[in-house]
Amino acid sequence: MSKAQEHQAFEGIAALSFLPMQAADLNEVLAIESVSHLHPWSRGNFTDSLAAGHWAYCIRPQVDQAIKGSYLDPTVLWAYCILFPAVDELHLLNITVSSKLRKFGLGSRIMASIESVAAQQNIPRIILEVRPSNAGAIGLYQKLGYEQIGIRKNYYPASPETSGREDAVVMAKSIKLAS
Repeated sequence: MSKAQEHQAFEGIAALSFLPMQAADLNEVLAIESVSHLHPWSRGNFTDSLAAGHWAYCIRPQVDQAIKGSYLDPTVLWAYCILFPAVDELHLLNITVSSKLRKFGLGSRIMASIESVAAQQNIPRIILEVRPSNAGAIGLYQKLGYEQIGIRKNYYPASPETSGREDAVVMAKSIKLAS
């Protein structure tokens, strides 16, 4: 199967598989994390989140006709997310899609699933932080109905070229709950 055919098939997949992240997944997670962020989470950050009981998921394809060795291989990690549930909000701590699979709507689909979980758990709001320099993520969140509710000053370490820090844009979305 050519790469173009894989991408076409990828776009047509209806279901994602959200599997609880395990310590055994961390090598795959860290491989994606390390090439996706200026200041990636460490193994210790992920281990701490798992130990704290955060909702941590590995997202893989869920297909009836898996194609080994392709993007449709269910052993291939597509993305992951870490969520921190609180009484009245779900805090998105980390969401990362494999760089090979960006621009196919996977982020939107994952966020829709996260919003569904929030609604099922009667959590009325999702909150997240994002770097102002991450225009792609901000655009996605705005498209999905997230609004800026604040700024966290000096929240992120800055790029290696600068010694300062970068603010975080705090965004939130109210989730429609069943009456």
